[in-house]
Amino acid sequence: MIFSSIYAATESLCYPKGIQKALDFLKDNDFTTMEPGRFDLDGNDIYATLMDAATKPKDEVRPESHREYIDVQYVVSGTEKLGFVNDTGKYKPIEHPEGSDIYFYGDVKNESFVVSTPGCFSVFFPEDIHRPCVCVEQSENIRKVVVKIRVTAL
Repeated sequence: MIFSSIYAATESLCYPKGIQKALDFLKDNDFTTMEPGRFDLDGNDIYATLMDAATKPKDEVRPESHREYIDVQYVVSGTEKLGFVNDTGKYKPIEHPEGSDIYFYGDVKNESFVVSTPGCFSVFFPEDIHRPCVCVEQSENIRKVVVKIRVTAL
């Protein structure tokens, strides 16, 4: 997992090309004026979804992971708490909707949290179980972008 600010993300940090492409897209667009939806950066290998969502209490958000894609999650407006824990293999998914790349989990132990504010981004790899859209104190509306990067396009 990587957690940083888009303002500190420079090409000199040598991110893999797929992550750098995602960060460039995030830096180069004003998402406050764009309509929610999908944006292809490299077909199904790298694409972004701009969404409006409401944060929820931790107990109402299930931890998740992905096996085919890496998530780059970027907060445009609002504040969200993101939970994360390393998937050491001891957590078994309790749900995997057919045809999707999302795996949901029940209770996870030793979960850590970061508070993500506008300009913050998180990179979640397949070995990172994460819990997005958790409210900090009370539910609020947020706008965020999730860039999906196929592992093979990294």
